[in-house]
Amino acid sequence: MHKFMRAIGFSSLTDRRAQQGLITDIILNASHRTYTSNGDETILAEFCEDFAEDMGIAVCGEFDENDKFTYDYFYPYLRGHGISSCEDVSVERHADKESYAGVCDDIKVGVSLIFYLQNMVPYVKAQNEDLLPIRGTTLTLSGLSLKGNIILPISKNEKQRQKVQKAAMNRNQLIDAARRGDEDAIESLTLEDMDTYTAISKKILTEDVFSLVDTYFMPYGVECDQYSVMGEILEIDLRVNRVTGEEIYVMRLSCNDLQFDVCINRQDLYGEPLVGRRFKGIVWMQGYINFPTSL
Repeated sequence: MHKFMRAIGFSSLTDRRAQQGLITDIILNASHRTYTSNGDETILAEFCEDFAEDMGIAVCGEFDENDKFTYDYFYPYLRGHGISSCEDVSVERHADKESYAGVCDDIKVGVSLIFYLQNMVPYVKAQNEDLLPIRGTTLTLSGLSLKGNIILPISKNEKQRQKVQKAAMNRNQLIDAARRGDEDAIESLTLEDMDTYTAISKKILTEDVFSLVDTYFMPYGVECDQYSVMGEILEIDLRVNRVTGEEIYVMRLSCNDLQFDVCINRQDLYGEPLVGRRFKGIVWMQGYINFPTSL
């Protein structure tokens, strides 16, 4: 059983027989199906069924030469909206199954952002037709969370907000220059980090860490596509799983200037989410590559 199923409203689905029945129903009645060649005699297939707006379950497998479908694996998903990043994305296949991980080096995050690829069929199709690498793609990120907390925001006036935005823009420019080998930019970033460390070391003795750190985005655990995040809530939507009736919060977050959607079961969220407050939790990051041409 995929542990993130409860994030889309299947917290009570623990029986293996019920799981197989759900998978069979998705294969027979899927609202969205995609196929592509996966060799000389096999067809790679993905069946998706939404159980609330833009969230559901994807079932993946193969058709053999006798048109017989063999189920391989399934995963829950949340389709994000908007553009999270315009940086180029590289993709690698997982070792154990026909699924893929994407890597995006966005300077806003500060680390190589690794995510679970949602639209693998267009990528495999482009790979088989020798169209890679495809330039000019954009990335839409989303996350599933099993536990989270709502934290009050840091009070800032408009002048302070503009100052923070200007500082973030300058830092991103320095990081971009440092990546190109600019020694002055590397030195400036090093000095800036030292000053930040010194200032925080003094303030942390008398102030709470969450009053000093506005947002963060950090790798979590041993699985490379899971992150510990804290971000400002920009939008909130409460959706209902049409099968189980469980309520799901979908929040759009701004985290280190990176915007993405996160869904969490209402019973797993501690606190009342409101626009302007902050969400803190662990998320399984997924991504949808927006290709410039139809594949």
